[in-house]
Amino acid sequence: MDTVPQLPPRPDQSGGVRELPMALTAFFVVLAVLTAGALTVMFLFPDSNPLIQPTRVALDAEIDAMTLVGADADYTGLGVDVCVVDSGIDLQHRDMDHVTVAGWQDLVGNASSPYDDHGHGTSMAGILVAKGGLTGLAPDVNLHVVKALSSSGEGEDEDLADAVDWCIEQGSHIISLSLGGAPGALSFLPGGGRASEAAVERALAQGIFIVAAAGNDGGSGDDGDVASPGSVDLVISVGGVHMDGAHWEGSSIGDNNGRLLPLPILLPRQDPDKKPELMAPGSGVAVVSAETNSWSLVNGTSAATVFVTAALAHLLEARPDLRSGDVNNSAEQTIEDVKTNLMNTARPQPGQDGHDDAYGYGIVQIDRLLDAYL
Repeated sequence: MDTVPQLPPRPDQSGGVRELPMALTAFFVVLAVLTAGALTVMFLFPDSNPLIQPTRVALDAEIDAMTLVGADADYTGLGVDVCVVDSGIDLQHRDMDHVTVAGWQDLVGNASSPYDDHGHGTSMAGILVAKGGLTGLAPDVNLHVVKALSSSGEGEDEDLADAVDWCIEQGSHIISLSLGGAPGALSFLPGGGRASEAAVERALAQGIFIVAAAGNDGGSGDDGDVASPGSVDLVISVGGVHMDGAHWEGSSIGDNNGRLLPLPILLPRQDPDKKPELMAPGSGVAVVSAETNSWSLVNGTSAATVFVTAALAHLLEARPDLRSGDVNNSAEQTIEDVKTNLMNTARPQPGQDGHDDAYGYGIVQIDRLLDAYL
């Protein structure tokens, strides 16, 4: 007798639910427990949450920046004293909570403990010493921090001068200034410039390296020269580039031919002191963000400045004799010699011959700088 084909069973119309296999039920129970545990960590311990990490974009930007400047993994700035003058530092950020500052001074609110009510200073310090989501270029430096900028990101010239003097008193080897303003009208004459420029000159006379932002007024609004105190001859003025090495359009240009008008009066500059001296990442730079306890990408020569600060920290770790002038040269001559090597080891843009008013001597190359000394 022929077999009659059977239709598939009709769906259960009674509204009942079929039981899941025991193994599958156990899987979903475990998954629910793990999810609840993860959410508990996120809500109860948000600052130490290992699940919160920088985006792939930020991590890639960090790698691109390190590659662009030839970062050297063999050095971490150990034993080098760096003084950062900015808006302060927030040590509650998950990438900064390991940091113990070697010195703290608040010229705005006179607070005894570090804080940052703007965020800029934390972002800049993080390029040096962050650990966790992002990794600083010189995490083992002895970090001194001066708050000289207010919650609005602005400051007084006298406070900047006092900040630099405080850095000198702390025995700093490098002072990092991710800030700037218009130079004094007669800054090349004794007593003719800003108080901050006079303080910078005092630091330079003691062999302390000063790194300062070139400024962010590039393009149609450019005033024709780099910002002060980066305009001081022995100071290293740093401009910004994109991650592909192209000049960042917001980076200030230098005037190296001299001028009488408009003020300030500028005298012609000579190598290796033409402005800006160096380029570094200044567009799409990954930084810690104090306001949100997270990370972000920023533009500006402020960030570029810190890459050169890190380069010097690596050099001074490798060559301690350069920290305050070597045995054969005066302190200022040692700075000039280091600047010459920075000039000679920088990576110029294609077709560049000598200094360029926008591109400086080229992009700082940490590995090549170290090779020149070791």
